[in-house]
Amino acid sequence: MPYDMILILYETRNKPRLSSKGDRRKANAMKITIFGATGATGTCLVEQAVATGHQVTAVVRDPARLATPAGQRLRILTADVMDPAAISPAVAGADAVLSAVGPRGSGPTTVSQDSARSIIEVMQESGVRRLITVSGSVVTDVGEGPLMSYLLKPMVRRTLLRHVCADMRRAEEEIGASNLDWTIMRPPRLTGKAATGTYRTAIDRNLPRGYTISRADLVTCMLSLLDDEASVHRHIAIAN
Repeated sequence: MPYDMILILYETRNKPRLSSKGDRRKANAMKITIFGATGATGTCLVEQAVATGHQVTAVVRDPARLATPAGQRLRILTADVMDPAAISPAVAGADAVLSAVGPRGSGPTTVSQDSARSIIEVMQESGVRRLITVSGSVVTDVGEGPLMSYLLKPMVRRTLLRHVCADMRRAEEEIGASNLDWTIMRPPRLTGKAATGTYRTAIDRNLPRGYTISRADLVTCMLSLLDDEASVHRHIAIAN
């Protein structure tokens, strides 16, 4: 995310208190539905989910853009996430839903909010309760130091990420108001680096010096939380 280019300016004299490292536990194999499957994060999510034994339904608008071919553990459904009727067959019978849908660019957008509303509607109708979705650390200052809280992040929320942040916050409100068993991931800037298997997490607050996280580590964490009851109704910050 663009605001994290500014994070390199942030220094603190106090040694940060790190939260626990990433839990490398694996969830039991499940039937999961993935939205945003052709984006960079969604692609990584589909690949890891299939590789770890989950039965995956990937919802895409253009199947040609999906990097992983359909197979024994991957079903591809062509549908628009904004159309509840179209995505209903993908959600029915799932154990969990994961969404990597997000805005592209920094202009006015309602992609996060509208997709969340559509997914919530279908999940409630289908009786599917477990939802894990990706937001961003820009939405809150909790856990940040003074420079980040009072200068840098307010500045980018007024400028570069004004629309993106507003959309993410509205999506989080939609999810939080639902009766689903939701978990909201709040990563900083996402990178294309390989998985390290080592990352920091925090619950309902951001991480000190949490500048980046690889998409591979983010989705590893998401998959590990599928059957983790302690993460339900929580916002999970994550960073390398």
